[in-house]
Amino acid sequence: MQANKIDVSKIDMEKEREKITDFPGLIAFAHTVGSALIKPEDKGKIKGQALAAMHDQTDRQFRQVMDQMRVLMEQAHELKMRVKVSERIYQSTLNFTPVIHQVYHLYRRKDGSDFLSMIAPAEWGRKLPFEKHEASVRLLSDHTWEVLEDHLEDES
Repeated sequence: MQANKIDVSKIDMEKEREKITDFPGLIAFAHTVGSALIKPEDKGKIKGQALAAMHDQTDRQFRQVMDQMRVLMEQAHELKMRVKVSERIYQSTLNFTPVIHQVYHLYRRKDGSDFLSMIAPAEWGRKLPFEKHEASVRLLSDHTWEVLEDHLEDES
């Protein structure tokens, strides 16, 4: 039994001290036999998956922003048409006082001037007495005109 005993005085303490850590949770390997298995991660794989997820998310957000921009562009075009038609109506010949929420029709005469009428193009009979029906509009409560139908050439 004497042969199995370890003589503590013969142990080189400096060499053994290199094998001991004060912070076992920070080392990259298991420090005892019963510790959990620690495997090194494939950092390239992790970065690749993170980049793919980031690109997927930003692509989704980019498409969402583009859809919002399309809606805003359509609204801007509608506002531009409202302004254009409203300016033409207020510069046209008005032989009556328009009533809010009623539908009216803007025509262009042969001399190029505009005329606002309560009569729809189909109600004139066989021949339209004007050169062209430009737009059908409704007067809103803020005295702007909602364009219901337009036949204006886009000058933009």
